[in-house]
Amino acid sequence: MRRKASLILLALAVFFAALSPLLRWYAFPHLAKIPANEYQTMVLEAKNATLLDYDGLVARTVPKVTIVQTLKGDVEASEKIEKTAGRDVVVWDGLSYVQGPDGKMVSKVPERYIFDAHTQEPVHATGEMVDGDPVRREGIEFKWPFLTEKRDYEYFDAQTRTTAPIHYKGTQNFRGLEVYYFEQTVPWTKVAMPRTMPVKGITPQDIAKTGTTRWYTTVRKFWVEPVTGAPVYGEEIHKEELRGGTLLGGRAKVTAFAGHVKMREDYIEHTVSVIKSNRTLVLLLTAYLPWGFLLLGALLMSLSLYLEARARRPDEPTAAEPAAPQPVTA
Repeated sequence: MRRKASLILLALAVFFAALSPLLRWYAFPHLAKIPANEYQTMVLEAKNATLLDYDGLVARTVPKVTIVQTLKGDVEASEKIEKTAGRDVVVWDGLSYVQGPDGKMVSKVPERYIFDAHTQEPVHATGEMVDGDPVRREGIEFKWPFLTEKRDYEYFDAQTRTTAPIHYKGTQNFRGLEVYYFEQTVPWTKVAMPRTMPVKGITPQDIAKTGTTRWYTTVRKFWVEPVTGAPVYGEEIHKEELRGGTLLGGRAKVTAFAGHVKMREDYIEHTVSVIKSNRTLVLLLTAYLPWGFLLLGALLMSLSLYLEARARRPDEPTAAEPAAPQPVTA
């Protein structure tokens, strides 16, 4: 019986030892992915910001500017692209909606972001755009890859439609989570006017005729949880100017918007809670289960060898019984 039990334990040890790397290097890359039906809303605010008053084209300080960012997964579009891409694809329809303290729209910029569900690398397909303009993204946007590394990444800037490095600046603690801090500075760059203008009847073409151009710069900051690759917090020191042309009445430039944009507190708390939950799921596939199965395999192997050694040990001889006394004969 010991020999049979030893063989069973040996088979289980081999099974769990083999399952450990399979979970980490095969199951995890296939199972960990962004769901195609994802829906997210994020609210950011810039307090005591500078905003252009379009009635007199004068920059004024306002109590608050609010930016609502929405990401909505298009499942039907994802499935259609997957047929030709040959991999799991996510299609996010994004909208960045900016409103002033009076609740009126300042700008709204839609995006369609298409990427690999597992690696977050861009997937180039029909419909990829920013504000109606076709683009070909390189690098990441919105989310870092699972198991983010301590290095620079290429990050796509929707305003300039260009890609530039976003730099790893160190590891920090953010509300109980170890996070990687990334920062990117976009220098002053001439950018397109939004297709939807805050003044009815005015189009980007109308402004172009005046010779006035729009310029933009920002310092982009992200605190990223490395296991999930999800930003737990973000900020931008954002500036926009209108420059030149007859629209400004002889002025060289005027500030269209300037402010330190930060996530609203209630959305920070919600984001941290969701990421902590998702982090546990990712760690199950990358650390907890692989290491657990490896240790279990080693334990079963040790027990198997112990039983095998016991089975091979010869039985101890039993003490001989004393001989029965013989009768004495004369």
